Amino acid sequence: MDIKIFYPENKFYLLFSGLLTLMTISSAKAQPKFAGKEDLLSTPKKYTVFFNSESPKIDGKLDDKVWKNVEWTENFKDIQAERKPLPIWNTRAKMTWDSKGLYIAAELMEPHVWAYLKNYDDIVFYDNDFEVFIDPDNDTHRYYEFEVNALNTMFDLFMTKPYRNGSGAMITYNAPGVKWAVDVQGTINNPSDIDKGWTLEMFIPFWAVSIANSAKVPVDGDFWRINFSRVEWKTEVKDGKYIKLKGADGRNLPEYNWVWSSQGVINMHFPERWAYLHFSKQVSGDSKNSFTIPYSEEQKKHLWYVYYLQQDYYQKNRVYASDLSMLGITELIFPIEGKENKLWMEAGTHQFMVFISSDEQVYSVNNEGLVQLRKRMSK
Repeated sequence: MDIKIFYPENKFYLLFSGLLTLMTISSAKAQPKFAGKEDLLSTPKKYTVFFNSESPKIDGKLDDKVWKNVEWTENFKDIQAERKPLPIWNTRAKMTWDSKGLYIAAELMEPHVWAYLKNYDDIVFYDNDFEVFIDPDNDTHRYYEFEVNALNTMFDLFMTKPYRNGSGAMITYNAPGVKWAVDVQGTINNPSDIDKGWTLEMFIPFWAVSIANSAKVPVDGDFWRINFSRVEWKTEVKDGKYIKLKGADGRNLPEYNWVWSSQGVINMHFPERWAYLHFSKQVSGDSKNSFTIPYSEEQKKHLWYVYYLQQDYYQKNRVYASDLSMLGITELIFPIEGKENKLWMEAGTHQFMVFISSDEQVYSVNNEGLVQLRKRMSK
């Protein structure tokens, strides 16, 4: 459609034949950021863990003086997104630290507490459980998982990289020095009464989660990536025992997955989705959470957006896209919080690496999801 504007002399007019194009551009800019992947690129939660010179006794009871001034996390939500229905029962956690390691306390409300797995390194999530995931260096590789059920059975493992990137779990990893304990407020495995729930305490020494010959102890201001998950199965009682409900196909009905910081997908092994754990040398009770998520984490969202689109493209075409435009990404220079950023990619049929730069820093993520800080690169 052409729009003509005539001047009084009736000698000049302007043709707005590009109006439709301008409207299209305006509409494209109005599209949601990270369209189609919003849940995977929302900002995770954050928590400042304050220093305590006094350590709690690991007995599962949470009655130590040290815990009284330590803030709880928010109650857990559905693993996929905050907007999903709220969990049936509340779960929350709190943390503190000293020069030796990280202390975690958790509270799981539960009217019927049950668990049957008793052996160390049993696959504990086959029972209801509480799970801890830790990535100390924020690169999504070389991370740790700890699972505990209400019988105080531990399943710990080490991941060289996520399952999605071709890794298997190193179950032979037994975290040195880790302590844990459970306290049940009720009677476990007794369907005839109503329980309040169960609580958990865990101590994770820094040297148990260090890839080095000595412990990597956080300094004031450092941060890790961490998340918590609660697995809750749907059950019924048969012959005095809790039995998982099955569907018409005879398989167990899917479990509930309740987490502190929503993953955006039913999969805990997306470490880039875990919350930010900020270490502060200030004392619990004297300060509040003032941690600002680093600017680089906002930059990395654009890397992850390309990564997710590339995985979708590969699933469909069995090769990676060779150019960002093939993924629908045409804006390669754009502002993030007022700073100009440049995005580019190098790709072959079965490998890729995408980069983002601003000022003196260049970050990258490759097809295996490994995030790295690089020196400035000429491009």
